[in-house]
Amino acid sequence: MRIVIQRVLEASVVIENKITSKIDKGLLILVGIEEADTDEDVKWLSSKVVNLRIFDDENGVMNLSVKDIDGEIIVVSQFTLHASTKKGNRPSYIKAAKPDISIPLYERFVSQLQNDLGKEIGTGEFGADMKVNLCNDGPVTIIIDTKNKE
Repeated sequence: MRIVIQRVLEASVVIENKITSKIDKGLLILVGIEEADTDEDVKWLSSKVVNLRIFDDENGVMNLSVKDIDGEIIVVSQFTLHASTKKGNRPSYIKAAKPDISIPLYERFVSQLQNDLGKEIGTGEFGADMKVNLCNDGPVTIIIDTKNKE
């Protein structure tokens, strides 16, 4: 699994001109799933996200997690995170998992985050044409890949 985390002051997902998810301070997470991903990736990644210390404490030091600040999360599926641009100019998405694998893992990731954070998580709609709005705070943007564990 590969994610892009953006620390936000606010974020929303719009589908067919209608807001389907909206949060204030917290994290917007774009998630891409590949064929080799498993439930172990889901558990590791959820724990990493919820405990990642990227919010400022009273001294302006990134020492607090989304859980510490009682923040919110929106998760949006994005198969293009697994784009390969090695050949030519048209990206290949061959590494991205097909829906029969990616949808259940995406749903388990959302569920695991809800469990680890202790509150409901906002989502997009798998496979939909979404408009994602955000106000990146910092800006702080972090990429995590469960295959590299960096």
